[in-house]
Amino acid sequence: MSGVPALYSCAITHVRTAPWRYTLRHRTYMWLVDVDRLPELPRPLRPLARFDARDHFTGDGPSIRAALDAFLAGRGIRLDGGRVVMLTHARVLGHVFNPLTLYWCHDRDGTPRCVVAEVHNTYGGRHCYLLHPDRSGTARSDKAFHVSPFFPVDGHYRMRLPLPERRLDLSVHLERDGGRPFTATVRGARRPVTARAVLRLALRHPWSTLAVSAAIRLHGVRLYLRGLPVHPRTDPHETPENAA
Repeated sequence: MSGVPALYSCAITHVRTAPWRYTLRHRTYMWLVDVDRLPELPRPLRPLARFDARDHFTGDGPSIRAALDAFLAGRGIRLDGGRVVMLTHARVLGHVFNPLTLYWCHDRDGTPRCVVAEVHNTYGGRHCYLLHPDRSGTARSDKAFHVSPFFPVDGHYRMRLPLPERRLDLSVHLERDGGRPFTATVRGARRPVTARAVLRLALRHPWSTLAVSAAIRLHGVRLYLRGLPVHPRTDPHETPENAA
């Protein structure tokens, strides 16, 4: 695809419908990059966008690409150098929190092969879902990772993850017996990567990923004070978890 790297000024919305309706909205920005050609900003702006291997997968890979290839190889998939496009938050001023990072993976001839959805929770854990979307970009996967303290680890996700072009339009639905209690959407518009655009977005959304993490925790406290029951974690979170 053309237009990579790119910036997306976007709105993230979480809608909870059970046992009552509750909505969280947050504006931020995300990067769409080729994992083999990560952007490098002018030196004064580099603290505003770093892409570190420690922030993805097991955290100890020599590069994001190497860590992704190792994850896929463990599931019998080889891309043989095919292109991988990643949507993510960059590390800003030393901090990053990525609720969802997506990797669109292609064979050497450019044929779409799979999508990897890497989920981070606020406890410090990570988990990757290997997905095979249909032509509309929709995929389904059983839930296998503790994210919200207000939902147990059951049900499944239905995700619509088309590769972003001019517009970013993603959705993730949690479906459980009896309904769809949670939906997250990410929508935004593409902007070219320029020093001015990066600086403008960083000033408009200072400490952007820290703000996302803080907002999630704040809304969690509000839900808890309203009496929403908490489901204890059953999985460790000190070490990244990458089982499919």
